[in-house]
This record gives sequence, C-alpha cells and structure tokens, in this order.
Amino acid sequence: MVTEMFGLPGAVAVVTGAGRGIGAASAIALAEAGADVVISARTGEQLAEVAAKIEALGRKAVVVAADLSDVDAAAGLAHLAAEQFGRLDVVVNNVGGTMPNTFLTTTPDYLEEAFHFNVTTAHALTSAAVPLMLGHGGGSVVNIASVMGRLAGRGFLAYGTAKAALTHYTRLAAVDLAPRIRVNAIDVGSVHTSALDVVARDEKIRTSMEQATPLRRLGRPDEVAAAVLYLASRASGYTTGSVLRVDGGIGAPNLDFDLPDL
Repeated sequence: MVTEMFGLPGAVAVVTGAGRGIGAASAIALAEAGADVVISARTGEQLAEVAAKIEALGRKAVVVAADLSDVDAAAGLAHLAAEQFGRLDVVVNNVGGTMPNTFLTTTPDYLEEAFHFNVTTAHALTSAAVPLMLGHGGGSVVNIASVMGRLAGRGFLAYGTAKAALTHYTRLAAVDLAPRIRVNAIDVGSVHTSALDVVARDEKIRTSMEQATPLRRLGRPDEVAAAVLYLASRASGYTTGSVLRVDGGIGAPNLDFDLPDL
C-alpha cells in the first residue's frame, strides 16, 4: 500500500530546534510514523513536553538541551543517536533563524552569525550523521529553509541570504551524497508558531498577511511536519536535491517591516 511508504518503523531520527513549533511537530510526526527521536533545543522544559508526547505514542525520545550554535554540540547529536539506538536514519535540520535588521545595521559579524546558525550548524550535524547513515544502508536529511531564501523583502538581508545558502547547500549535498543518502529542503512560508505569535496577535497585521497569501491564511506547524515526514520516508524515495514549497502560494513577502528609505 502507498500509505505504508510513509512509515518509519524501527528508524531513528534527530530533530533540532525541537522544543516548539515546526521542530516539535516534526519530531512528533516522525514518532507517529514509528521512529525513535533525539530532540534538541535550548529549553529543557519544552523538550520534556515534546518527549512526553513521543513516549505516549510508544516511541523513545532522548532529550538534549543545548545551544546548537556550538557545532560540536550539533555534531554530537548524531553520535548520541548511534549510542542510544544503534543507528541513525533521518536528520531534520530545523534550528535556525535571524532577527530582521536594516541594511546598514547588518554588520559583517551579524551576517556571519546568520550563516553560521542556519548553515554551518546544519553541515556540522549532517556531516557527523553521514557515516552513521551509510553504516545502515543510507538515510534522509531534511533542511528547513524559508521562502525568504528566494524572495526579496526589506529587513531580511541576513536571514534571506543564509536561507538561500541552505537551499543551495541542499542541492549540492544531494549530489555529493547520492545515491544512498537523500537531501531535501522545505521552503517554509508564514507558519503560526510562537516565533510569529507576537506579530500574528495583531489582528490588522495578521489580516494583511493572510490577504497577501493566496491560500488566505497562515500555515500550521503540522502541515510542515507532514512535508518532513514525506521527505524522511520511502514515500519520497525518488526525490533528492529538491526544495518543497510549503508557503501558501506566496510570490512576494507577506510581512512588511515598514523600514525607512535610506
């Protein structure tokens, strides 16, 4: 049956930024499909809540509270998965993000920090995971990118540049790691997570964002998690180097920071 291709029985996954939002939803979705999961983020209390939901599904969860901007900490998640479960099959590089900034206040250091947090950390974990995946036949890497990696809007210079780099990293890594390891990304639009909650609580701003989105609403974390499951599972077995859009159909930014002209 086709639906069986979405299952991950006996698989082991690592999900970063898994304390809330897209990361938490993705970890739970992978557990629902049969995977045990190593989950990591800064806040242990949030991770504990996610772990409880995973364990309620009959799967195992290993919690790692860490600052994943530390590349050694990021790489260590792969080794921990192997130590705890004996294998590693799926990596979801979800941790990332950068606050909006004007062009002149985006210093070289700020730009480098954005690249480090969104790309270098993903590479650190992925490169540590690859030998472990190859030891059990292969695996799947899913990178959480953003529509701002292909759209142009004020205030997104550092974030958009970093996410654009992540999407092309995905394409390049897919070629390097084929045929045994697949690497894909998800081009995420405006999803109503806690990171967007401050903006979304303003009814005027939220309505404006919804009206600027062809599907006329914000996305949900579980909708991105469903795409993660697809790319992690055999259902996408003939897909690599792809960037899957889960963005409500937008072709231009739907959030305007109203920054002044220079």
